[in-house]
Amino acid sequence: MKKIGTGIIGCGKVGHTHAQAYNILPESDFVAVYSRNPAKAISFAEEFGVTAYSDLDSMLSNPAIEAVSICTPPHVHPELTEACANHGVHVLLEKPIALDLKGCDQIVSVANEAGIQLGVISQRRFYEPVQRVKQAIDEGKIGKPILGTLVLLGWRDEDYYNMDAWRGRWNTEGGGVMLNQAVHQIDLFQWLMGPIDELFGYWANLNHPYVEVEDTALAAIRFRTGALGMILLSNSQKPGLYGKIHIHGESGASVGVQTDGGSAFVSGVTQEVEPPINDIWTVPGEEHLLAEWQEKDRSRCANINVMTHYHMLQIEDFLRAAIEGREPAVSGREGRKPVEIATAVYRSQRDGRPVRFPLDAAIGSEQFDGRLS
Repeated sequence: MKKIGTGIIGCGKVGHTHAQAYNILPESDFVAVYSRNPAKAISFAEEFGVTAYSDLDSMLSNPAIEAVSICTPPHVHPELTEACANHGVHVLLEKPIALDLKGCDQIVSVANEAGIQLGVISQRRFYEPVQRVKQAIDEGKIGKPILGTLVLLGWRDEDYYNMDAWRGRWNTEGGGVMLNQAVHQIDLFQWLMGPIDELFGYWANLNHPYVEVEDTALAAIRFRTGALGMILLSNSQKPGLYGKIHIHGESGASVGVQTDGGSAFVSGVTQEVEPPINDIWTVPGEEHLLAEWQEKDRSRCANINVMTHYHMLQIEDFLRAAIEGREPAVSGREGRKPVEIATAVYRSQRDGRPVRFPLDAAIGSEQFDGRLS
């Protein structure tokens, strides 16, 4: 099997998750790590038996480096992606792809111009219960989707925001529950329901006075197909309840997935999570499969680490895309879509009206799309 030389930019918590995958996958020849903190880079490199760099250009100039994961806070993603593109190095970005649409478009543009593969982490697309929902929709088992709901009720406390200096700030995290905790579920929601025509939304910080970003958001959505949808997100339910996506079809059948039980996990910190499961399934003739799938998924998750296994599946797809010269499963354009949805909520509250899609990156960028107004 052909291998590709891999590296990691950013030696924080989620960087270890990527390193574990690069260290195991047969497509990967794990070569190097970079951190602007030399001591952190050395410690990380010693753990995985690779070379440490504290100068990014030096690492990217190494001809053995063909693909990297960027595991830094999102505010530096555009400049780091551009540096990689200038060296012809493929890029896999941790979520979100960028703080705003201007950053998203900059990243996608430089990757396209350089001819590199660009992927964005959304590992929940690889959950088996999510795949079942996607397949049922694609195969017409519920008819045309006419109503979708996304509800994420989790918890983040002050200790969480104190873990890293960039958390909870508009200029470094970009947003709260929408762009950090729920960005995965927002991605799944639009992936399952399709392109959006119009959105009306609100956001607020209701009980986290020690941070700038929103802890609560909701949106009413009309999709291009005419279907309707609702998003309700909150970081204020202690210790966290669930994340659920339910899709209802014109036939009357419904399918759904609980992607998260309790508060969303923190990569590299959380020790145990509830298994993702299908929680609704009324497809005619398949109702009996729900209990079977739940048992199967709980059994599987008892024997894998949910917090690393699905990252590895997506990283494997990214490496194969780089080797085969194809687009990865979650491309840069796909990674832009959850940021576009969050941006629409910010702009909708700012302007007091629905927002039509697609969104232009330039509109409102001087005041961060309403986040700073």
